[in-house]
Amino acid sequence: MNIIADRLDRISPSLTIAMTAKARALKADGKDIISLSSGEPDFDTPRNVKDAAIAAIERGETKYTDVAGTPALRQAVAAKFKRDNNVDYKPEEILVATGGKQVIFDALLATINPGDEAIIPAPCWVSYPDIVSLAEGTPVIVPCGQNQGFRMTGEQLEAAITPKTKWLILNNPCNPTGAAYSWDELKSLTDVLLKHPDVWIFSDDIYEKLIFDGRKMPTIVEVEPRLKDRTVTMNGCSKAYAMTGWRIGFAGAPLKLIKAMDKLQSQSTSNTSSVSQAAAVEALNGPQESIEAMRVVYERRRDLVVSMLNDAPGIRCHKPEGAFYVFPDVHGCLGKTSAGGNKIDSCEAFVLALLEEKGVAAVHGAAFMFPGHFRISYATDDASLVEACTRIQSFCAGLR
Repeated sequence: MNIIADRLDRISPSLTIAMTAKARALKADGKDIISLSSGEPDFDTPRNVKDAAIAAIERGETKYTDVAGTPALRQAVAAKFKRDNNVDYKPEEILVATGGKQVIFDALLATINPGDEAIIPAPCWVSYPDIVSLAEGTPVIVPCGQNQGFRMTGEQLEAAITPKTKWLILNNPCNPTGAAYSWDELKSLTDVLLKHPDVWIFSDDIYEKLIFDGRKMPTIVEVEPRLKDRTVTMNGCSKAYAMTGWRIGFAGAPLKLIKAMDKLQSQSTSNTSSVSQAAAVEALNGPQESIEAMRVVYERRRDLVVSMLNDAPGIRCHKPEGAFYVFPDVHGCLGKTSAGGNKIDSCEAFVLALLEEKGVAAVHGAAFMFPGHFRISYATDDASLVEACTRIQSFCAGLR
């Protein structure tokens, strides 16, 4: 008898994590590897946040908390949504989870019935389709190419909605492309959603603070308050505050759904770390200057990487509006053979040969439901980025 449940056949291991692990293993074996595969800030957690965690430990705040989060953190999250997004959530409409990924799990597993559909613009984060599938739903992938800035249009959304549509999942700015929707672009989507009252919206805003060129990052409910009673607004501390390992995600949503997510979480992880929650209170309520300092560096790195990649033969690299990723097109490299004798017949073959021959780890576009591209994270130091991009240029120049 097979001990493994059939439901696991619907999903795959995270390919971004798999590539990061492979790069780490090669580095441990003494290989000269530059890993650009992980979506993790290279900055340290701000000093005031670390101090708040230490103080919480000294105060004995090391016990279980409410499943949905401490009152102090839920209040801080509600204040953040009001301050940054002009959206009013009561503390009881807030749920704190062990990272943004758990928020997504909680929301989708608490709502999706077999056969329900979730619309996902692609390129998309690797975990969205698998979480929908694990919940016995059907991911509906809507391709959004570089020619449209990797953003979904209102016309595409309208065409994708069916009587089975339960969710629209929107990541703004987007992983893996860095594409960010403007107010007017979101308005084109919200106008469609107002016509379909049974469709819920999951707004993943985890990269909202990392936005470039003087832009402001609006969120769905800010653009159209009438959608608040069927929207989950998700965010967290991982990206903006360089707190990936602290595992703090949170969401605001209608009370009925928050209670359902709380119920589900109570039988899975229960509360997230009490110490991490104390640190998150300080992150949200304390000085915010560290965010701007990191954002400025990311913007400079973006410009550097886009310029160097566009100088690589066969690569076209769109200039992203936010996050810390680029998603270059490698169609000009396909059908060729590398200097090391590898046949480059797919984006996966491209990144594997790049890792083998030049020691640069990236993630192939098919992992993000969009073949013919690859993702680079520029959340690493400038010297490594310059060296990695120089190696990519060399690799592409050697294709025949």
